[in-house]
This record gives sequence, structure tokens and C-alpha cells, in this order.
Amino acid sequence: MSREKAPAQPPEQATDRLFATERKPEDFRFDASVARVFPDMIRRSVPGYTTIIPMIEVITEQYAQPGSNCYDLGCSLGASTLAMRHGIGDKDCGLFGVDNSAAMIERCEHYIALDDSSLPVTLRCEDILDTELSNASVTTLNFTLQFVPPEQRAELLARIASATRPGGVLILSEKIRFESEQEQEVQTRLHHEFKRANGYSDLEISQKRSAIEQVLIPETLARHRERLLSAGFDQVLLWYQCFNFVSMLAIKAE
Repeated sequence: MSREKAPAQPPEQATDRLFATERKPEDFRFDASVARVFPDMIRRSVPGYTTIIPMIEVITEQYAQPGSNCYDLGCSLGASTLAMRHGIGDKDCGLFGVDNSAAMIERCEHYIALDDSSLPVTLRCEDILDTELSNASVTTLNFTLQFVPPEQRAELLARIASATRPGGVLILSEKIRFESEQEQEVQTRLHHEFKRANGYSDLEISQKRSAIEQVLIPETLARHRERLLSAGFDQVLLWYQCFNFVSMLAIKAE
């Protein structure tokens, strides 16, 4: 008697306890330990993440152009990539996911294989500052630009804008800082309360903040708008905000 082949299983997902005990201070890295807990970490750390991902599918459906390329830059485990994949549908687009973490790309491959869409996805393990971009209609930087050194952000956005077709878009999600110290204090406190409500201890919040503050450099919303327009986009819309996390839509005129 023949047996049916067991369906493929997703990679093991662990609960994020990376900062639950005292540890030696070091900068945050997207290594194998982070990759194992990343779905849990980002869901419990980023307010609105579970709303942003399905809306990336909606935006992609509206702006993906037949015969174009779509890019997820800093794709991590591919949540945005899969959202774009379903938004593209049958429009015959090239879809590329790019990340410089081999651990993330390895796990991303499994999630892509488990997905029910037949649209091919090309994954590249490389620095987004070096990746080739062309003929783009939708590009996503979903909480990625904040990890790029500030002095290199303008050039990256200019390359994206230059590669974007008329009528194409960039979806840019970021943690931001506020020009008002009072607002910064309130929004940061609310973000920390969000983390506590999701089960993080004060020690975890403090140690994660210390680890990430040297590698995640947030900027103001005004600075993002100014730079996107200077890069070559014609309109910048704020379509989502929850506390100090936002997502913007930069549109290139037709």
C-alpha cells in the first residue's frame, strides 16, 4: 500500500527569550538565533505589524504592473515577499527577496516553498546596497532602511526611485523619532507598554533596547518625506501609524 507523502513543515519557530536573562552587551545581529524567534519577536515588538503585512498585499495588487519587477529589500523570513506574491497574482511579474542574512534566507526558502502561490520567487543573499534594481513597479523596505547607515540611505532611495517605472511605488515602513521631546517620551512609553502587554519583562525591554540602539537609527517623518521626494518620488503618503512605527507610500508619477 502506498502512503501519501507528508506535507512539508515550516521551520521550527521558538518563543523570543533572547534577552530574558542578563547577557553581555553587544550590538543586535540578524543571526541564526534571531532567525529562529523572528516571527514571535516582530509580532510582539512592532505595533501594527500584523496589519501592515496584509496591507502590503493590497497595495501590491493596486500598483504591480504586468511585465515589471517587484522587490522586497530586507526580506528576512519573507512575510512581505509572500504578501507581494499574492498581491501580484497573475500579472507575470518578477519577484525578488533580498537579505544579507544567510540564516534568514535559508528559512525564507522554506516559507516560500510552503506557500500556495505558483509565482516564482528569486531570493538573493546579498547587501541591499549592492543589489541590482531595474524595471520596478513595487518595492518594499519593511523596517529595513532604519538598519542602513544614515549616510547611505539617500543613495539607496535614489537608486530605487531611478529603477521604478512611472506609476510605481515604494512601500517604506520605519520606526521613527519625533521632533518634540515630549511626544518622543510619550510614544516610547506607549511602545514599551505594548511590549509589556505582549509578555516582555522590563529586563528584556531594556537589554533589547541597548542592543539595538546602535544599529537601528530612526529619523523623523519629515526627514523621510524630504529624502523620498529628493530621491525622485513625486508623492509621499503616510498610510499607517501606530505609536512610533509608520508606513509610507512613495509614488512615482505616471
